[in-house]
Amino acid sequence: MAAQSVFKDFDIKLISVEKDYPEIQAETSLEIAKYTALQVAKEIDAPAIREDHSLFIHALNFPGPFTNFVEKKINVQNLLKILKNFKDRTGHFEIAIVYAEPNGETFEYVFQVPVTFGTEIKGENQRGWDGIIRLNNEKRALTEYPESERVDIWNKGYKAVAKHILSKN
Repeated sequence: MAAQSVFKDFDIKLISVEKDYPEIQAETSLEIAKYTALQVAKEIDAPAIREDHSLFIHALNFPGPFTNFVEKKINVQNLLKILKNFKDRTGHFEIAIVYAEPNGETFEYVFQVPVTFGTEIKGENQRGWDGIIRLNNEKRALTEYPESERVDIWNKGYKAVAKHILSKN
């Protein structure tokens, strides 16, 4: 778990809640993360953290928070056919992380990770659209290198939450 590795560095103990919570449909990742973090914090009567991410394809202004659903309906080959009609091959991940207290107080952190979309599928271990998504200024698709090389990008929100927690003490 990405959060565990970050919080360990800050000497903060993190406990996973082993329960499936329904994910609301909303316009932003922040709304989704906030809803679940508050629900969990109230239910377990302890602080809770929830991360949610969306992928935006700028030419389409889509799919955003609906990425998971759309990715299941439009495979990577069909996405390439759609994108062939556009010059703009840019996009971004929007990552929202919310730390919620049982009393309803929250700390919210949202950031973007710029990406581009390639013209051919690359790499092994194909999963959804990862074979055409490249981090900005990167020639390799996400499937072409280990997550350990890019984990610091994704952990940015968890680091912000850890610093917030420590600032409260």
